[in-house]
Amino acid sequence: MPDTNQRKTLLLTGASRGIGHATVKRFSSAGWRVISCSRHPFPEDCPWEMGPEDHIQVDLSDPNATMQAVEEIRRRLPEGRLDALVNNAGISPKGEGGARLNTIDTDLRSWGQVFHVNFFAPIVLARGLIEELKAAKGAVVNVTSIAGSRVHPFAGSAYATSKAALAGLTREMANDFGPFGIRVNAIAPGEIETDILSPGTAELAADIPLRRLGRPEEVARTIYYLCTPESSYVSGVEIEINGGQHV
Repeated sequence: MPDTNQRKTLLLTGASRGIGHATVKRFSSAGWRVISCSRHPFPEDCPWEMGPEDHIQVDLSDPNATMQAVEEIRRRLPEGRLDALVNNAGISPKGEGGARLNTIDTDLRSWGQVFHVNFFAPIVLARGLIEELKAAKGAVVNVTSIAGSRVHPFAGSAYATSKAALAGLTREMANDFGPFGIRVNAIAPGEIETDILSPGTAELAADIPLRRLGRPEEVARTIYYLCTPESSYVSGVEIEINGGQHV
């Protein structure tokens, strides 16, 4: 059994803004150590308690770089434990003027890049750190999207397809990682209020049953729940966080 008195560690991809930013703050406020992965260097004006030793700069669209990052992450875990892995990083390329890219006009290279970040990186990290997750009886949370189950007015086809694939991967991982005591779940956010909303997103609130956009901290609270003992018998699910938009 894991030592419940030991400080817990979260590895989070895509921490610089929006849902990732709120997730760092939620876990940090609960006393967790947060190791972040990003293609950007460590920000000197970082608003939470962490330093360069808890940040790993890696381009998750590069499979070789991602595999190399696993070894660096392992070196940052001297106790050999990882309590939670949250695969939040995601990219969604746009056309000219921010236009949605569909299956016809998305460049083949963009498909590969999107899938490397949104789909392959989560399984590369989870497989690469499985011994550390085993040691902590840890949890994995994959961040999918409402776009993974319906055609979205702004999210491109490559992004949407990769998120649908990630939902399927979550189910498979829950089956394969479960015997080691590792729980694997997904969250599927809808329209969340961030600094990078696509033009027109706010207008979608009129068709959401709760009549408003979600807040990043509301998503972060659900991620936190899935990484704590409160969800100790929850695995293999995809939780919709969209104010009822999916109904």
